[in-house]
Amino acid sequence: MELSGGPTKDEVMAISLFKLGLLEGDTFADIGCGTGKISLALSHRTSKIYAIDRRKEAIDLAREKAERAGADNIRFFHGEAVDFLPTIDQLDCAFIGGSGNLERVLRILHTLGTRSIVVNAVKVETLHLAITTMEQLGIFKEAVHVQVSRSSPLAGGTMFKPIDPVYIIVGGTPVCL
Repeated sequence: MELSGGPTKDEVMAISLFKLGLLEGDTFADIGCGTGKISLALSHRTSKIYAIDRRKEAIDLAREKAERAGADNIRFFHGEAVDFLPTIDQLDCAFIGGSGNLERVLRILHTLGTRSIVVNAVKVETLHLAITTMEQLGIFKEAVHVQVSRSSPLAGGTMFKPIDPVYIIVGGTPVCL
């Protein structure tokens, strides 16, 4: 089954997860979880994952993949993140790969005291909204523009085909170790 808008490309995921700064045993939310790729990648390092998507087919696919992988610490929620997030007591990190109501989601994450938030965006408008909202909340750290190209054969040689550029917006509070 194919879902629109994903899954997150490996190279972008590597940078996004590095910027997330996940610590062993963290509680994590994957907002707009899509295929569940991010949740599955982090399932061995977290105590609990909340995978949230408004598309039932996304939740069904992600749940199926998690069951096959034996990732039993992922809890799936079909619906709007703004309806589910306030029911969480504690949340260390959040990845937003897709979400309506981005401003409200960011405000809820801030209210929860979420230490680290990473938003992936392909639209300039989403980039702007994420940055301005995080700035208003006093949690904006940085934005990174990622452009990746992969090798591809061409006429007996090799060329590079670009993958759509992605903006990675990072927010949260400093980690005290």
